Amino acid sequence: MVETAENTTTTTITTVVIVGAGVAGLTLGNFLLRRGISCIIVEKHSRAYVEKRQRAGTVDSRGVRMFREWELEDVVKEGSSAKEITGGTWIDGVMYPIGFQDDDTDAVFIPQQVLVRNLTDAFLEAGGDLRFEALDVSLEDIDSERPTVRYRNPDSSATTVTCDFVAGCDGFHGVSRASIPADALTRYSHEYKYSWLSVMAEVPANPFGMAIHDRGLAARYPRGADASRLYLQCPAGDTPTQWPDERVWSELQARFGADVPTGRIVDKRIVPLRSVVYSPMSYGRLYLLGDSAHIVPPMSAKGIHLALYDTEVFARAIIAKVQEGDASLLDSYSDTCLSHVWNYQAYAIWITDLMHNAGDVSYEGAFHKQITRAELQRLIDSPTASRLYDELSGGLL
Repeated sequence: MVETAENTTTTTITTVVIVGAGVAGLTLGNFLLRRGISCIIVEKHSRAYVEKRQRAGTVDSRGVRMFREWELEDVVKEGSSAKEITGGTWIDGVMYPIGFQDDDTDAVFIPQQVLVRNLTDAFLEAGGDLRFEALDVSLEDIDSERPTVRYRNPDSSATTVTCDFVAGCDGFHGVSRASIPADALTRYSHEYKYSWLSVMAEVPANPFGMAIHDRGLAARYPRGADASRLYLQCPAGDTPTQWPDERVWSELQARFGADVPTGRIVDKRIVPLRSVVYSPMSYGRLYLLGDSAHIVPPMSAKGIHLALYDTEVFARAIIAKVQEGDASLLDSYSDTCLSHVWNYQAYAIWITDLMHNAGDVSYEGAFHKQITRAELQRLIDSPTASRLYDELSGGLL
């Protein structure tokens, strides 16, 4: 890595610039650093902001084993083993306990902000170059052999980084995908007929799990000892103002069919549910990873899984190119990842529609409701189906 200064602009040379310090970007940085590949991570937000973003997190068995193989198992050590967690699905007020029964599972539940903090610590402790508050990031010459990444520092000085490859890990609304000419990408999308009201409340998640009811789906998940994230299915056109606090607690109680503890609500927003895939996942020397290339509805619990899969495929491809001169894995990166993505998009649509259409008949009608209820009951009653669901989903039921 070479750095020079010209007037108020600092110029750096590295092998890979990683845009975004989320799960994908930090995991990639750690992988490359451990294999001797120089890289720089640039992140527009401050470290404090990144490490406080409250998001759900389930790292499935494949992800945990991947971290272990790359000698990063400590980043998930604070997670709760799926074997130790039991939850349930309430259907019209009747609770069906469901937990991981497979002794071979290594899946863990870990809030994303904890995983991000641990990945950040691991990267920095290994001597990684992580640049927070990189403002107005722009990508140039991404279709050339030497792409350039420019950004502005908080003191208004400028930095230019020249590299061999750019990894776009900056999410659905980031600059990476927006830097690709529109006619070079195909966007595939599926919009669901319903949304989620997402609520952060200062109250323990008790009961824990999901509820299916004629009024729609509801869920409660822990975000610490005395905090929980609540979800309520609602029409796609709803706004937070239509959901005053008293209505939130009333609906939650009705859908679970049981008394639920109440507390102070600190955040409330509508989350549209959608599935999106962009193809191809690369352009020139820019490669898209995670949410920058695809998103799945949160019901499927597969956002982290897909991001980690992309990350490992890309890391191995870069290592093969830089250390062995073999470009075949890079050339096939998009096709390899998209094959995996489409399989999980199919699963995401199935489980999302199953859980939502089993309650509220206003979306697909009474006949479809009964069909989805039969599917759901079969899932609950069959040990084999339940184990398969656990492995696929991270045990959301």
